[in-house]
Amino acid sequence: MPQAAPLPERMRPQQLSDVVGQDHLLGDDGVISKFITEKHLPSLLLWGPPGCGKTTMARLLAGELGLRFAPFSAVLNGVPDLRKLLDEAEKMRNLGEETLLFIDEIHRFNKAQQDALLPHVENGSITLVGATTENPSFSCNRALLSRCRVFQLHGLEDEALNNLFNRVSQDRDGLPDVQIDDDARELLFRLSSGDGRRLQLMLEEAWSLAKPNAISIQEIQQVASGVRAGHDKSGDSHYDVASAFIKSMRASDVQAALFYLARQIESGEDPVFVARRIAIFASEDVGLADPQAMVQAQAAFNIVEKIGLPEAIYPLSQAVIYCATAPKSNATKAYFEAAAATKEHPGAEVPMFLRNAPTELMKDLGYKEGYQYDHDAPDHYAGQQCLPDELLGKTFYQPGEFGFEKEIAKRMEWWEQRRKPRDKT
Repeated sequence: MPQAAPLPERMRPQQLSDVVGQDHLLGDDGVISKFITEKHLPSLLLWGPPGCGKTTMARLLAGELGLRFAPFSAVLNGVPDLRKLLDEAEKMRNLGEETLLFIDEIHRFNKAQQDALLPHVENGSITLVGATTENPSFSCNRALLSRCRVFQLHGLEDEALNNLFNRVSQDRDGLPDVQIDDDARELLFRLSSGDGRRLQLMLEEAWSLAKPNAISIQEIQQVASGVRAGHDKSGDSHYDVASAFIKSMRASDVQAALFYLARQIESGEDPVFVARRIAIFASEDVGLADPQAMVQAQAAFNIVEKIGLPEAIYPLSQAVIYCATAPKSNATKAYFEAAAATKEHPGAEVPMFLRNAPTELMKDLGYKEGYQYDHDAPDHYAGQQCLPDELLGKTFYQPGEFGFEKEIAKRMEWWEQRRKPRDKT
């Protein structure tokens, strides 16, 4: 007896009105609904997380508009297979039948492969619908983007997940006898993370463990034991979580910073990447407001490199807690103002008294003349101005008002009051 298809396949919507959670595209005022009304569909890029309905939507659009549906996987198939599909689409067009070419995970195509689609999109031999979980602005080249409309699909919220659940529990091809405790249902929705496919797979597995009893939290926890937070090492989630991690430390929100640290580590992120970000943050965002932040970050980085996980979780957590709760200063950005000054004054010469004089000729020319050795001066401070003539009086670094930088500001003020004027030469 053949095995039944998985629940998500059995419950795949048969009409666009059954697609949940994408009313901004498929509702009465949705832009794709308007395309259907006009009986014209431009080439599209559907961008959204897994399990939100991208493949289903493409298939149903083809049926709604009477287009031949030609699916293609950018992961499983190669360029020869694509050329075969494109040639076939051209032949069918000559016979009066238009083709919707659906390319799943189109972000996996390189630039040359994406360019191969352009003439076929331009001459209308295909209507391209590409699906991607990655931001098309980064994963698709400009030429393809300029020829396609980009629409973002959303992860399914509780209302959409509830509609999906009700359909499963009422459809004879679903799980018409399924029963679930309220707290188990809430947990199921939460662990689905907006992924309709994940919800249905977990529900089917939990029901097989629980029946004829109602599904409890225990069954949901069992089937979800391998579920991880949505994360990857190179795509949007990687950068979104890393961004949230840094911004949480900057906001001194230590609870959020620890959450995003754990989300990265538990999802398989390279701990060296995390440690590197903490080290950069310790200087860029804490800086001299608390110089010990860099020491903590460097120590954590060394331990991660030498010991690794799981032991390195502790020094990583310590460094994150230290940085998140430290006073903040971004005054090290003074470097970029100094760098701008080097471009504005590329010919600025080092003052003669600061130049080294290893030869008699250089001494005769005035190199090092007038230099005062600070350690020979009272308070170890001679008060000479060292900037090139063009930049005298220029300020790059301005200490912040918090932490150790308050002490730095006092020193700088003391030095400035005693600094000697210098005539430009």
